Amino acid sequence: MKAAAQIIQKQVDAGVLESAVLHVRRGQDTFQQAFGRAKDAEAIFLLASITKTLTAAGVMVLADRGELRLGDKAVKFIPEFSEGARKDITIEQLLTHTSGLPDQLENNTELRSKHAPLAEFVRGAIRTPLLFAPGTKYHYQSMGLLLAAEIVERITKTKLPEFLAEEVFQPLGMTRTALGLGSYKLEDTIRCQTEHAAPESGAGDPNAQTWDWNSPYWRNLAAPWGGAHGSAGDVARFLDSFMFPTGKVLRTKTAGWMIRNHTEGLEAHRGIGFMIGPAGFGKDCSEKSFGHSGSTGTLAWADQATDTTCVILTSLPSRISSSTILQPVADVISAA
Repeated sequence: MKAAAQIIQKQVDAGVLESAVLHVRRGQDTFQQAFGRAKDAEAIFLLASITKTLTAAGVMVLADRGELRLGDKAVKFIPEFSEGARKDITIEQLLTHTSGLPDQLENNTELRSKHAPLAEFVRGAIRTPLLFAPGTKYHYQSMGLLLAAEIVERITKTKLPEFLAEEVFQPLGMTRTALGLGSYKLEDTIRCQTEHAAPESGAGDPNAQTWDWNSPYWRNLAAPWGGAHGSAGDVARFLDSFMFPTGKVLRTKTAGWMIRNHTEGLEAHRGIGFMIGPAGFGKDCSEKSFGHSGSTGTLAWADQATDTTCVILTSLPSRISSSTILQPVADVISAA
């Protein structure tokens, strides 16, 4: 782990990276280290798209209860989602990026700049044109996860942050995780280096400071595709719950089903909410690896073949950190 830690520390020493935490478990051995402004390994980061795996787990809690099935059409729970091919979209397609929905809405910047509530994003996702016929292609789509979350809320009559806290986080001992800020204050979390942010997140434009990743608006929005906060240890606990399912949250069969490839024949390998390896993780990860990355500069994966869990949380957006930190560290860990 020394070599992996040195990669991160080098970027801190160069003034490129402000904060990071590395958490690695291999078998019975666990390594944790905080870097830069992160005071300790329990520091809380904006997880970005790792959130998608948490939202998917919430959906599957309802599947285990028999309140929905992956093959159900989304229109069954969102009746207004019925125009044209929308009526054919299944819940599974919402979770595997194959529904035809776009990643972000065309008016994403407008919505965020006026501090729109999630309900406006939902209405936009219901109306937005599909990019292709459902199930025929893969296209990364945050809006699919948004509508999956909407289905959970309509079935349970409970807001997703509260549902996940009660049904996923608490049973797994994820005491430093919340969708949105939860009980935390903004100053309790690590600042994102937004000057390197993606265009849809403001790209460092000073005019975006009221709605970018560091804004109270975004941190409290609880976007089910990218608004969760958590510690590296908590993310590792979540991944390990799929490596070694206990039944506390999901049935063993369900947990295994989520980390299988559901997009055979398409350009990307996707499970239910998860990326399925080895692409995107360490170069020596096996086909049995799974996890997710996040645009705020986060990467989390587990490899069943080597009994390894790796979580890298940084403050440096992945546009920069992917090639300089996340991938190099993942490569070293997977090769160890």
